Amino acid sequence: MPKPASNASDSAAPDLARGFAIIGDTAAKLDNSPGVYRMLAADGTVLYVGKARELKKRVASYARMTGLSQRLVRMVAETREMEIITTRTEVAALLLESNLIKTLKPRYNILLRDDKSYPYIVISGDHPWPRLAKQRGRRPKTRKGQTATHWFGPFASASAVNRTITELTRAFMLRNCSDSVFAGRSRPCLQYQIKRCTAPCVGKVSAADYAEQVDQAVRFLSGASQTIQDEFARRMETAAAGLEYEEAGLWRNRIRALAQIQAHQDINLPGELNADIIGLKQEMGVSCVQVFFMRNGSNYGNRSYFPRHDADATPDAIMAAFIGQFYDDKPPPPELLVSILPAQAPLIAAALSDRVGHQVRITTPQRGQRQALLQMAQQNASESLARHIAASQGQRKMLGEVQTLFGLATPPKRIEVYDNSHIQGKHAVGAMIVAGETGFMRSFYRTYTIGKDKLAATHHRALGTAKIEAAGPGLNKLAGGDDLAMLREVLTRRFSRAIRDDPDRQTGLWPDLVLIDGGKGQLSVAEETLAGLGITDIPLVAMAKGEKRNAGREVLHQPDKPPLLLPANAPVLHFLQRLRDEAHRFAIGAHRAKRKRSAAENPLDAIPGIGARRKRMLLIRFGSARGVANADVPDLVKVEGISKQTAQRIYDWFRGSQ
Repeated sequence: MPKPASNASDSAAPDLARGFAIIGDTAAKLDNSPGVYRMLAADGTVLYVGKARELKKRVASYARMTGLSQRLVRMVAETREMEIITTRTEVAALLLESNLIKTLKPRYNILLRDDKSYPYIVISGDHPWPRLAKQRGRRPKTRKGQTATHWFGPFASASAVNRTITELTRAFMLRNCSDSVFAGRSRPCLQYQIKRCTAPCVGKVSAADYAEQVDQAVRFLSGASQTIQDEFARRMETAAAGLEYEEAGLWRNRIRALAQIQAHQDINLPGELNADIIGLKQEMGVSCVQVFFMRNGSNYGNRSYFPRHDADATPDAIMAAFIGQFYDDKPPPPELLVSILPAQAPLIAAALSDRVGHQVRITTPQRGQRQALLQMAQQNASESLARHIAASQGQRKMLGEVQTLFGLATPPKRIEVYDNSHIQGKHAVGAMIVAGETGFMRSFYRTYTIGKDKLAATHHRALGTAKIEAAGPGLNKLAGGDDLAMLREVLTRRFSRAIRDDPDRQTGLWPDLVLIDGGKGQLSVAEETLAGLGITDIPLVAMAKGEKRNAGREVLHQPDKPPLLLPANAPVLHFLQRLRDEAHRFAIGAHRAKRKRSAAENPLDAIPGIGARRKRMLLIRFGSARGVANADVPDLVKVEGISKQTAQRIYDWFRGSQ
């Protein structure tokens, strides 16, 4: 992609001698305390984050050519400043380094691209009647005097958690409804009728009996599965012996549910194994790390990771970087079984133990079941890597065809695709997806919430009515041109930020091609929007649906070029369709999520002075927010806690007089 001449000063150009001088000057001012160092480029971008037991010696090692790889030589040449943070111990330095790498994503570090939060099964401890649920994210700290919430996981996928929760409700009959639904029940729900809940919401079970259900579930998930099954079997036999066949059938069904949970374990595990099994495979300068999550003798699933690193990165360095970044925001289990010991394994184990509060061992087993599990992880890593490399080669081939099709200077390394979704202008969301040499780059996906301003009028003023009319039938005039105004807003926000954050295009976060779902009208808006920002060198393509919206009849529009209509079986057309469909899927998903959140909101929440208690009393009195909205002031005043002034405010609020 052609780029305009850089406006940066000469100080931004790589200069090895200057880099050596800056690093040497920094090292001369340091002592041999442990700590973390950051190397910065001329524009302040963090190039590299490292930790050291003795800062002076470690930093000084970069000030001489001997021992530096080509990657480090490039890094030194770009370095214009260093930042130093001293720590009390090397363990603290390692923890800080991992956190900074994950946060800052420096160009020259080995990076774990993991934007996934893992689901856990939780049994809440902050409610008199604990709830069984799925939860993501960090574990909140337990407040003083609060019963601890039990966390089980992580699971590799949400489907595994959902399946397990379904079986757990059959086995232990714990509630899985939200606290607000629980508080509002006046009679048992369907879960009680189908024997998946004992209905504590309406007093169908005593506190002691429900506490026993909770204890059984906690013990089962903590590894005492056989004990719980034996206990259920005894109760079934006792009920059958007493001719209580309905109760015996209930215990039989609960035993079947426990067996169903365990049936999903497709490998034999040592007794109560609590470990992550980590296999690493390298080939052609690419690595795959495969992680299996084993908790209390159960397999919670596995996932593949492909860390970003230079081709000369060593396996032990990759493993060390992976472990440090992977466990930065999640607690490690007591054991990490790894295919190769990470660099400075004892230090990493000490750092993890210090952070999580229990001993963490990092080992490479040589025999027995643990070695068999590690071989399984290695085999999965090898197969995932082979598929990843094959997909990447196919992806690069398709990018080459895109280059030829649109006459680009080089194959595009970053394609941005834009779409939006709304229903008659409501809950409007703009979406951007990104694709590159490794496929879809989901960590770079973005959504843009579109405001409720007069987008159509803004768009017409910006583009001009004559050009809108000239665009012809390819222009989607939904809601008076709202689609075009939305596109203008999204592109303006996206590229205004790019200009502000990276004016010299040094980060690789500028697109080599922009693909828009739409026709000539959308292309015209995109071209004028970017030109208005001073951007004229990014290739633009609009992909319009064919007649009757038939796939395979899409028309490709480019500025100052005749439209392209490719054969329906052209591989490059299928590739572009996949990009367009992914953007559409992402936009629709964001729109539906926004619409769902809006539907869940209670109109009463927006009224000033109406808190939880008043809202509850209003809903009890009128049955719904709609009932409150239709009520007159005299009726509202009859509600406990509602004064005449407050009643008037509610009345005016729903009639637009506020």
